[in-house]
Amino acid sequence: MASMPKTEQSGFRPAPIEICDEEIHLRLLQTTDIHVNLLPYNYFTDRPDPQVGLSQLAGMIRQARAEVPNTLLLETGDFLQGTPLGDVYAERNPEGEALHPAITMMNALSYDACGPGNHEFNYGLEFLTNVVSGAQFPVVLANAARKLGPTPDQDDTLFPPFTLLERTFTDQAGQSHSLKIGVIGFVPPQISIWDRRHLENKLYVRGITQAARAWVPKLKQAGADLIIALSHSGIGNAEDFDLQENASIPLAAIDGIDVLLCGHQHRRFPGPTFEGVEGVDHIRGTLHGKPAVMAGFFGSDLGVIELALKRDDAGKWQIARHKSYLKPIPEDVLENAQIPVEMEAEHTETLCHIRTAVATVAQPLHTYFAFAGFDLATRAVAMAQLDFVRQKLGEQDIPLLSAASPFRAGGHAGPDNYTEVPAGALTLRGLADLYQFPNTLNVLRVSGAQLRDWLERAAGKFRQLLPGRPDQPLLDPDFPSYNFDSIFGLDYQIDLSQPAKFALDGSLAHPSGTRIRDLEYQGNPLKDDQEFLLVTNSYRAGGGGNFAGAGPKQQVLAVTEEIRTILSDWARGKQLEIPRQMNWRFRPMPGTTTLLESAPKARDYLSGLPLNLTEAGPAENGFSYYRLAL
Repeated sequence: MASMPKTEQSGFRPAPIEICDEEIHLRLLQTTDIHVNLLPYNYFTDRPDPQVGLSQLAGMIRQARAEVPNTLLLETGDFLQGTPLGDVYAERNPEGEALHPAITMMNALSYDACGPGNHEFNYGLEFLTNVVSGAQFPVVLANAARKLGPTPDQDDTLFPPFTLLERTFTDQAGQSHSLKIGVIGFVPPQISIWDRRHLENKLYVRGITQAARAWVPKLKQAGADLIIALSHSGIGNAEDFDLQENASIPLAAIDGIDVLLCGHQHRRFPGPTFEGVEGVDHIRGTLHGKPAVMAGFFGSDLGVIELALKRDDAGKWQIARHKSYLKPIPEDVLENAQIPVEMEAEHTETLCHIRTAVATVAQPLHTYFAFAGFDLATRAVAMAQLDFVRQKLGEQDIPLLSAASPFRAGGHAGPDNYTEVPAGALTLRGLADLYQFPNTLNVLRVSGAQLRDWLERAAGKFRQLLPGRPDQPLLDPDFPSYNFDSIFGLDYQIDLSQPAKFALDGSLAHPSGTRIRDLEYQGNPLKDDQEFLLVTNSYRAGGGGNFAGAGPKQQVLAVTEEIRTILSDWARGKQLEIPRQMNWRFRPMPGTTTLLESAPKARDYLSGLPLNLTEAGPAENGFSYYRLAL
C-alpha cells in the first residue's frame, strides 16, 4: 500500500494548550484495540459500518500532523485478531509469512512505534514474529521473554523492551532540538494462561510493574528525555500487586514514566467511566497526575495528548503543561465512508469467503436474550463441541457436559454487537458470528461442587435485585459476556435475590452467596462429589476468567483443532434445527420486574419467546430495555 485515501476530514482542532516560545509542542496520537477493523465494514453483519475502521482515522491523523509537525503516532496493541479479514489472512498464511494487511496499513500511516496486545499471541509465536517483521516501525515489549534472567532487565525478551525515537523537534520560536523519546511496551501477564497452548515452555511473563521498575531506569540511562508507556493494560485497581491484568494506575506511579497510552479494556479515557477511581482524574485525563489516554476500540477514536515541553534549570526536558482528549470519527467521514483502493482486494476476498454457504438452519440464531436464558446461538456451539468430543473419546462412564458463552452480546461495543444468524443458508459469516476467537477445544474432569461454583462465577453477570421492586436493572455492565458460561446438560435456576459469590475478577466476594438453585443432571439433584467431563475452550481451560475447576491439572483432552473449525465441520452440509429448550431460568420473585438491556432489533424476536418479556422503551447509547417479570 503506497498511501492512504486523501479524503479531507473536518473537526480536528488543537485542544487549548498554551505553548511559550522556548517550548516544544509535542502531539501524541494513539490507536488501540483495532482488532483488524481496518475498514468501515462489519464482516459479522456483512454491512458497511462507518463507526469502525482504522482507515476512518487516516485523514484525521494526516491533519493532526499538518497542524503540529512535532507529532508521534503510536499503537497500543490488539491489531492482528478480531475480524474475518484477519482470519482469512491467518488461514492463508498460518506462519505469518506474507505481509499482514494490518501491518500494511500501519506502515502506510507511518506509525512511530507499537506495543503488542494479548490477542497478538492468539496464533502463536512464529506467526506473531513473522508478521511484525514486516513492520517499518519498532515493536516493543518489556514483560514477556523467551528466557527469564535473574532480574527482569536480564531477560531474553521476545521483542526489544523499549526503543529510543531520536527526533528533531522545533520549538515555538523556530529553534530545532534533538530529543530522545523512550517508548516501552507492556502486555497483561495473563497471556501465559489465555494462550497456554501456544506459549507454554516457550514464553515467560513478568508482572507489568515488576518489569517497568527494572527497565525504565535503563531507558533513562540510555538518554531518554521523555518516556511513554504503551500499556496494553486497563485502568483498574490502584493497588500494586504481582501479575495484575489492568495495571495502568500503579504503572503510572513508577518514577520515570511520563505518559501512558492505555488499552485492553475497550473503554474511553478521559471519560466518566472512571469517575471516582483512586489515582484517576477522569476529566483532565491523568493517572497519578501523569497524562494518559485510552482510545476506545475498533478505530472508534483517536487518542490525543498535547504536551508543552520545557527545559528545566539543569537543561532537562520536562512536561510544563498537558492535555489529554479523544477525537471520534468526524461526522463527514461517517457520512462518506469508503473502502480505500489499496484494500479492495483484501476486502473482496473476505466478502467472498464469508458469503460461502455451508449448511442451512431452520430458525434464527441470536444472542439478544442470552442473559435471560434463551440463546440458540450459544447452544449450537455447545452442541458442536459435545458431538466432536463424543466422537473423539467414544463411550464414557463419566457424564459429558458442554460449557459455552456468548461473545457478541452487547456491552461496550454497542447495540450492533449481537450475534444474529438468519434462518436459511448458514454461511461462513454466520459461523464466524457464532464463534469469534481462535480458541481450541479442551475437556476437563470436574466435580459437582466445581460445576456449581463454575455457574456461580458466571452468575456474576447479574446485579442483585430487591424482591417486590419494579424495573431494576439486570446486568453488570463491567462483566464481560465471554465469561457468562452456560453448562448444557445441566438444569438450574439463578436466584437474583442473592449477592454474587464471586467478584468481577473471580475472587471470592460473598462466601455464603448462593445464586445457583435446583441444580440438576438428568432430573436428579447434582451431588458435590459426582464427577463429570466438561467440554470447554482453551481460554477457559487454561484459567481464563478464573473459574473453579479450570486449569491444566483437570485436563483430560486437548486438541489442536480450533472450535471454529469444529463448528464448521459439524454444520457442513446439514439442515440444522437447534432445540428451543432452556436449561436455566431465573428463580421466581413475585412482584419483581427487571430490565434487560438489548438491541432495538431484539423486538423482532419477542413473538413466541418462552419468556415473559415485553418491550420497555429506549435505554442509553442506542440500546433498548425489555421488561422481564420474575
